[in-house]
Formats: sequence, structure tokens, C-alpha cells
Amino acid sequence: MPIVGQYERAAEESTEGIRLSPDYPFPYAYRILAYTALNRFDEAKATYARAVERKLQSPYLSLGMYNVAFAQNDTAGMAQQVAKMEALPRWGHTMLFLEGDTAAYYGHFKDAREFSRRSMDSARRTGEKDATAIYSGLSGLREVSFGNPQEARRQAILALKLSSSRDVLNYAALALAYSGDDAQAKALADDLNKSFPKDTLVQFNYLPSIRGKLALNKGNASDAIKYLEAAVPYELGVSRANDFVGTLMFPVFLRGEAYLASRQGGKAAAEFQKILDHRGLVLNRPIGALAHLGLGRAYALQGDTVKARAAYQDFLTLWKDADPDIPVLQKAKAEYARLQ
Repeated sequence: MPIVGQYERAAEESTEGIRLSPDYPFPYAYRILAYTALNRFDEAKATYARAVERKLQSPYLSLGMYNVAFAQNDTAGMAQQVAKMEALPRWGHTMLFLEGDTAAYYGHFKDAREFSRRSMDSARRTGEKDATAIYSGLSGLREVSFGNPQEARRQAILALKLSSSRDVLNYAALALAYSGDDAQAKALADDLNKSFPKDTLVQFNYLPSIRGKLALNKGNASDAIKYLEAAVPYELGVSRANDFVGTLMFPVFLRGEAYLASRQGGKAAAEFQKILDHRGLVLNRPIGALAHLGLGRAYALQGDTVKARAAYQDFLTLWKDADPDIPVLQKAKAEYARLQ
């Protein structure tokens, strides 16, 4: 159910799973995931407490509770789950990558790069090529989102050398499309379409996003919006390699960018606000921070200076301790200054 974004149903089915197998940890983990996606954090924590009471252990429980702690700005809770996970060879690199996303969410980009490097090194040492490639592809997408296309291309190409999995092709294609390498991004999209013609995630999330971005690169916002319409029924789904690492609500973010490009400020604002309203779903992914900036741009486009300043201030407050040389931050500060 998370694939198609039906989290209420996922919570119900997980609850039934707990009833049928109360000493099996996975239904608890997936109920935590579902409740977190619904912003029902107290219920997620109560589910975890029940699992602990039954002395159940699983990395998925710790990863789920890391996300809950992030959503509630609970740094101590996050550190507690990191301590549990970092010594596990299969899961330590996953936690390192999540820590990198958290650092990037607050604009600590040098730290984010170091966490990502460590996560890739750890996965590589255990022979997990696909995990290494996923981290590299996602790092590339993060880099270009914050204004570093050259590093994004490097990471995307590295990812493609390691794996040609569905998720890696998507992350690399998006990173390349955002970097302006349209020809290679289109080739990867064609590969995805040919290899996964009946895959829901590919056809209704990955391909609309890649094609939408390529249309935007050509200055054709109306085509981008049309491509992204296909993703609407599935835009809350888990668009990621697994249930804890990857992109989420990316078609929504792209649709917001397309509406900005077509100067439809009201519609753009609605898309970026949708991301902010789903904090428990987007969590520490880069677009969770960048949606504040998108919202500011959307309000500015409408001529609503008061709301625009407030949205820019939310972004700049979130990044108050950010590395000062991040291109997207410098651009945001310049745009905010022009609103004064």
C-alpha cells in the first residue's frame, strides 16, 4: 500500500498483521511507517513501545523511529537510533546516508557529503554494489538540487557504472536532467520505459518526473504539467529504493516548479504547501527544505509580499547555520533581499 500512497489502509493491514503475529517485528515497523506518513507520530511511538514491550528487535524499527524523531525535531531520539544502527554491517551504511540527508536538510552540506562518502564506502566494503549506486545517485540529485551540477553529474555517472537497477536509472536520470544533460537523461528514461513497461512506480512516478523536467529544460512548462498529471494518483507513494532511503513526492515538487515556470503562482504554492503538509512522509529529503523556498517564490509571483517574506524567512531560519557557499542559499538570500 505505501507504493500507491494508501497509508490509512497500510496502517489497518499492519494492525491486522500485529494481531495475527504479535511476536513478528515487521508489522510493527510498517505500522510505524504508515502512521509517520500520516503525521500521526504519537501512534507511531505507541506502536514502537508495544514492540519494545514484547522485546522485539529489527533494524526497520530503529529506522522508523529515527524518522519519527526527525519529524518531531527530537535530536536525542535520533542519536539513540543511530547508536543502535551504526554497528550493524548491513544497516550502518543506510543510517549513515540518512544522517547525510538530515545534515543536508539543514544546509550542512560539507557534513552531508562526508556522511554520504562514508555510507558509500561502507556499502562498497560489504560488496553491495546496488546500495552504493543508490547512495551515489541520490547524492547526485541532492547536489544538483542545491546548485552543484558538476558534482551531480559525477555522482550520477558513478552510480550508472555500479548498477542499472530501476531506482538507480531514475535517480541518475533526474540528476542529469537537472544538470542540463538532456540527451543522457532521455536515454535513461527510454531504458526505463523499455525495461519496465508495466511497473507502476516507473510509469506513474519516475517517467513523468524525468519527462517533466526535460520539458521544463526546453522551456515548455505546459508539457511538463501534462506529463506530471500521470503521477497525481500515486504522488504520495514511496518513490524510493526501499521504505527508508530515496525520493518522496518528487512529482509534486516538479509540478510546483512547472507552475512557477508558467507563472501560475497560486497553483505552484498549492504544490509546495502539499509537501510541507506531509512532513512525516517527506521527512529529511532535500525537497522538504526547498519547498519553503518554492513557496516563497510562488507567493512573490502572486505579488503577496507578506506571505513571500514569511516563506523565505522559514527557509533562511531552517538554514541559519548552513554552509554559506551553497548556491541555492546565496540565490535565496538575494531573492529575499529584493522583497524588502
